This record gives sequence, structure tokens and C-alpha cells, in this order.
Amino acid sequence: MQAPFWHVARTLLVAAVMSMLALPAGAAFAASGGTESSSKSESQTLSLGSTGSAVKKLQRKLHVRTTGYFGNETRNAVKHFQKRRGLEADGVAGPATLRALGIRVSKSGSSYATGGSAPSEGSSGSDDSSDGGSNVKLPPVLKRIAKCESGGNPRAVSRSGKYRGKFQFDQATWESAGGTGDPIDASESKQDKIALKLYKKRGTAPWPNCAG
Repeated sequence: MQAPFWHVARTLLVAAVMSMLALPAGAAFAASGGTESSSKSESQTLSLGSTGSAVKKLQRKLHVRTTGYFGNETRNAVKHFQKRRGLEADGVAGPATLRALGIRVSKSGSSYATGGSAPSEGSSGSDDSSDGGSNVKLPPVLKRIAKCESGGNPRAVSRSGKYRGKFQFDQATWESAGGTGDPIDASESKQDKIALKLYKKRGTAPWPNCAG
């Protein structure tokens, strides 16, 4: 009379164990799907400072210079397109804007300009040279720092977004020397003047990684 009881108990035990094992697997699958979707969504954004083949694709669609660098000219073109389509005109090519343009973007198609890797102003890598370069005479040390920090690009933005412009100013440093607004929106001459002012006051201290 014992056998049927143990048979039923064993069956229930096996079912319970299999259920417990199946739950994490299903949860992991769901989590993986969510992460992938989030990652995909995050990758589908091009904004000021983005570089790469996806930016070139965007520029071709917008009929602006195909440089592979998302500068002010490209941002203004994005805003104009967004206004025409009734989208939020923020100058950021997010998922809705890219869909409207018929563009698909992957992480491998874009990155962000950062210290030492951004194209120089006026080269084929930058699409914003509206201020015609700088009329400020910089000492050789500041020229080397600018090259090290941003490749000499007044529109360069670090991956974190914190450091901006030719000398990769953070907002507090920029404003402490008389800068206003976003450093990357200032002309190259203005950025050079701020950098020169900082250099005269503090030497190379504001640029510890590029002063050597």
C-alpha cells in the first residue's frame, strides 16, 4: 500500500523541481529580451558629437555635407526636418526621426568624438566651420593641448558629454573664465580666448592629461 503514495510523491517532487528550474530560465530570457531592446533603442540615436557611417547616412538623407561628423550644420538640418514632419525639433536624430528618414542605425555605425580622436576644424571630418577658424594667436603649448584634447575640433564632445569643445572644457571651468552657454556653440576664437585666459591664470593645470 506504500508504493502508490511514494510514486505520487516522487512525481510531485520531480514536477516541482522542473518548475523551479524553468522559472529562472524564462526570467533570464525575458530579461535578456528587455536588455537587448533597451540597448537597441539606445543605439538608435545620433546627436551632436556623433561620428561614423551612420552620421554619413543621415547627412546624405538631409542633403548636407557628408563628413561623418554630427556638428551644428547637421543638427540644424535635423531640426528643420523635424519641424517639417511635426516631430520635436530638438536637433537629436532619435528613433522617431531616424524612422521618418528611413534610416536604421546600429552601435557599430556611430560613436562619439572624444579627446584626441575628433577631426580638426575645417577638415573633411567636421561639418561646422562657419566661424572661419580662429583669429587668436595661441602659444605652442596650448596648440599641443588642443590637439591632444580634441584633435583641434571645436565641436568635439566626450563620451560622457561632460567635456566639450576644442579644449574639452567642463561647464564649471568654462564659466569660471567668462564663457557662457555650451562651449561647443561658441566660435573657435571664443574657445581659444577662454583657453588662453585660463592658461595665463592657471598654467596647464586645467589640462592635466595633455600638459606633458
